[in-house]
Amino acid sequence: MAQAKCRDYPAEVFFPRDGVGVLITQKICDECPVEQDCLEYALENHVDHGIWGGKSERERRRLRSSRRRLAKINLNQ
Repeated sequence: MAQAKCRDYPAEVFFPRDGVGVLITQKICDECPVEQDCLEYALENHVDHGIWGGKSERERRRLRSSRRRLAKINLNQ
């Protein structure tokens, strides 16, 4: 977290209430050196709220679902 860009902003910025807020927050994450680590943390810990690693709740749900499908395909091969 010491390297995270979000440390320079109030926490509420990363819990936007509308699509514009999501886009603003995602731009902050795009410039963050630990964006991927942050996303992986949220995925591994099933974090349901806020923007993590530049992804909204909905985007993280889709990503988890996609990863589960890929893992299932790989197991069946």
